Amino acid sequence: MREVVVTGGGTGIGYAIAAAFVAAGDRVTITGRREQVLKEAAARLGATYLPFDAAGPAAVKDAAGRLPERVDVLVNNAGGNTNLDRRQSDDLLDVAEGWLANLNANLLSAVLVTTALLPRLAKGGRIITIGSIAARGTGSGSYGAAKAAVEAWTADLAAQLGPRGITANVVSPGLVLDTEFFRGRLTEEGIRARVENTRNGRPGTPSDVADSVLFLASPGARHLTGQVIHVNGGAYLGR
Repeated sequence: MREVVVTGGGTGIGYAIAAAFVAAGDRVTITGRREQVLKEAAARLGATYLPFDAAGPAAVKDAAGRLPERVDVLVNNAGGNTNLDRRQSDDLLDVAEGWLANLNANLLSAVLVTTALLPRLAKGGRIITIGSIAARGTGSGSYGAAKAAVEAWTADLAAQLGPRGITANVVSPGLVLDTEFFRGRLTEEGIRARVENTRNGRPGTPSDVADSVLFLASPGARHLTGQVIHVNGGAYLGR
């Protein structure tokens, strides 16, 4: 039985990923900042939960000792566009804080949790980090830049861990509905415009992303590392 850790696993894409691993017979630990959300999600899933802020060095250090002693699959899903929670301003202090917030939420969270768990990653293990179509020049400013940095970091991680048989990849979704990402602000017009950019004429679902993560964690993906897997219905063509 594999030990799987999914950060940001209480809702949306993270929850779907955790559910997919549970259904596959794996033992899953979900993490996140909201304890009650995690507790309820873990009860529905039949998973273990551990609340902590993945972007906080002290919090990650403290939590690491309570995570599984062996980790076969780590899914860095925690993150999101922190600009949606901030007042936009041209004041340089606000600009700096806004950029740092997205870098912390999306890049540093993955770096910290991965670094903390490196010593206990099993030979042949998998690291899968959730990116975004925003990393490929589709906008979103500091959020897109942070997700682009995730891709660069993952390429380096793949080289570092390759000798241990550990793979590191990014799954990069486009529009995915049924999540908290847009904070309820996405309009029907916004959905329609994004769907028009796809080749298959539909938005993504959390299970679309979860299925791709499940494949990257499978034996069949053992020679796939340092890659960005685009799950967006062709809205961005990774070629």
